[in-house]
Amino acid sequence: MSQFTEYKVIHIAEGGCGTLLLGSSGLPLKKVEATLNEEAAAGWQLVFQVIERKRFMLFWDREAVIVTLGRNR
Repeated sequence: MSQFTEYKVIHIAEGGCGTLLLGSSGLPLKKVEATLNEEAAAGWQLVFQVIERKRFMLFWDREAVIVTLGRNR
């Protein structure tokens, strides 16, 4: 496992409107893909990711992905 000199954490959440109207709308995969591609172009590499599920406005659950990126400068 390589050691990185710099780290960045990104939080990408499911849309609030879809959660309210549909009860669940899923993670925005196009947004996740576009964000990762932008960061990779800047030299960042994926180190770790986790999917978080938490309460949203008392009745709904909302998903988010937390991504840790690393790079050597």
